[in-house]
Amino acid sequence: MSSNVDLNIRPDFDNLISEIANYVSSFEIESDLALDTARNCLMDTIGCGLLALQFPACTKMLGPIVKDSKVPFGVRVPGTDYELDPVKGAFDIGCIVRWLDYNDTWLAAEWGHPSDNLGAILSVCDFISQQNIASGKASLKMRTVLESMIMAHEIQGVLALENSFNKVGLDHVVLVKVASTAIATKLMGGSIDQIKDAVSHAWVDGQSLRTYRHAPNAGTRKSWAAGDATSRAVRLAMITMSGEMGYPSVLSTPVWGFEDVLFDGKQIVLPQPLGTYVMENVLFKISFPAEFHAQTAVEAAVKLHNVVKDRINEIKLIEITTHESAIRIISKVGELNNPADRDHCLQYMVAIGLLKGNLIAEDYEDDVAEDPRIDILREKMTINEDKKYSKDYLEADKRSIANRIKISFIDGTTTDEIEVEYPIGHMRRRDEGIPVLENKFKSNLAITYDEDIAKRIFELCMSQQELEEASVVDFQSLLSKKPNSCKKP
Repeated sequence: MSSNVDLNIRPDFDNLISEIANYVSSFEIESDLALDTARNCLMDTIGCGLLALQFPACTKMLGPIVKDSKVPFGVRVPGTDYELDPVKGAFDIGCIVRWLDYNDTWLAAEWGHPSDNLGAILSVCDFISQQNIASGKASLKMRTVLESMIMAHEIQGVLALENSFNKVGLDHVVLVKVASTAIATKLMGGSIDQIKDAVSHAWVDGQSLRTYRHAPNAGTRKSWAAGDATSRAVRLAMITMSGEMGYPSVLSTPVWGFEDVLFDGKQIVLPQPLGTYVMENVLFKISFPAEFHAQTAVEAAVKLHNVVKDRINEIKLIEITTHESAIRIISKVGELNNPADRDHCLQYMVAIGLLKGNLIAEDYEDDVAEDPRIDILREKMTINEDKKYSKDYLEADKRSIANRIKISFIDGTTTDEIEVEYPIGHMRRRDEGIPVLENKFKSNLAITYDEDIAKRIFELCMSQQELEEASVVDFQSLLSKKPNSCKKP
């Protein structure tokens, strides 16, 4: 036989793809902690989406591709009156929940925001449920949404533990696409083989570059990248369910596979079995709408506000000691060109915390950024790495996100060095954080809905049993009625 031929023997599916499909198809959610955390995650994620509706830069991305079109059994987007196809519905929901960089976070070798997957989950569940009712069947229950969130969190988060996509220049939304594709296919009734096929398509797809998250190109695409990933996931699930074939060795095949083409030839691994670990340990952004590596730095800056507020002009030096990931992602000098640029600048966020004693989403807008004191403070900052912080960041039993700040004045005096190891949304501060999360949700409801609707939504979400038993159609109807008090529908 000639040597100038390929051996065309179709392989079995890559083990990683098979493990994901087996997990999605057969794993039973029994963890009360995971389900309770998923409920809190749902509240927080939807609240972040509602808050994003106050920003025209976000709302301009929303709505049907063809203006004013309506889709039978169309997906409802919370806080709006849109009725969209499931692909655009996934985009819009994914877009609003991610826009302000205020939803939950997972930090490991790879970074990411597992609740990004809600775009696909809620869209598909709403679409299927409405179709079911139209054909005389029952709507899916919100328990299905919570279980789907747990599984999507797990796939994305466990893949992130030891596989660093950022080091090869790829954005973490590749994991959103993979997780959402698996879940969406299952929700559509896909078999284990169809889930494998669909997930293979997610890997074979073109992947987003991290360009839009970093200097000198940081921009608003980072705010709709999750919507893009979830919408693509739904589309791939639908294509697969139409009978389209998959690609078994998409990860491992030499030369042409994902690992060789896009992952420097390294094997992508699942370092631990898939279960409920990620949802149980997810990090909530509760205190500040800030890139997560800066959460503790902003908290430290806020603690220093009262000490320095009357001495801003006397500051000589601001020493920020942080960890390696923060330096790689959000430490930058030079002009900041847009809100996305600013919310990924450690120095900017610390400056706001020192000046205002708080940090809110509006602080990234142009009118706030024009304050000349911000850039003056940025120029006085030094950034140093603490190797212990970088080590503890990756320790499984710690996963700290530590920062400390010390300020020196012209007269030679200094502040205390303020250290914060774990942000309020960390598992180690969960008891402290959940009441704050609930208040954050309540506030976001209040700016979007009238008092009666806001109260009904809040009370439903506060009851684990009632929420799990609620129908997806009823839940979406409650959230998606166009509220009279909505400032920017």
